[in-house]
Amino acid sequence: MSAANPSVTRVVLADDERMVRTALRVILDAEPDLEVVGEAATGAEAVSVVRAERPDVVLMDVRMPEIDGIRATEQILGGMAEPPRIVVVTTFENDSYVYDALRVGAAGFLLKRAAAEELVGAVRLVARSDSLLYPAAVRGLAAEHARRAPAAPSWVARLTEREAEVLRHVATGLTNAEIAERIGVGPATVKSHVAAVLAKLGARDRTQAVILAYESGFVRT
Repeated sequence: MSAANPSVTRVVLADDERMVRTALRVILDAEPDLEVVGEAATGAEAVSVVRAERPDVVLMDVRMPEIDGIRATEQILGGMAEPPRIVVVTTFENDSYVYDALRVGAAGFLLKRAAAEELVGAVRLVARSDSLLYPAAVRGLAAEHARRAPAAPSWVARLTEREAEVLRHVATGLTNAEIAERIGVGPATVKSHVAAVLAKLGARDRTQAVILAYESGFVRT
């Protein structure tokens, strides 16, 4: 959030097409709680701009010159103490590039054909970070890439029974409030369980936890 105005979500746009960046800027800057603070035309430039501007959210094109959106995402998330939430922007939701971006820590993905209200809603949602962006699509990608006969990962044994239950609910796309209602505890308790699950999985956020849960075979379709 902006230091001058904590209620404003700061956004960086990374896309090699100027017209795309311009269209995104017009849509986002029209919202009182959103502000575009930087643009990048290449993956390498995206890394530099993000490190300089320290935005809350980055809209990252998957295919860009110099380095692609996946590597740029990886460098940003691995090189900042408090990295932004990154949403990869793609033409096709079943693109293997999208899955690779989610695996390295992107918070979600957005289709280039998304309507203006979807774009605005997506930025606001990932800035809150309590929900999955398009949970059905994320689950579909994760299930498609899941191992068929995996050995149980080491983190499974470290989960408590309640944490395992919470992870299964997270994997279905439920928010903390929805999980709290489902298992009969308070939202703050669920938040603590989710934090413990992420730590034990070594996951950056809920999206990465869902990817790991499916990929490992812990959650199956």
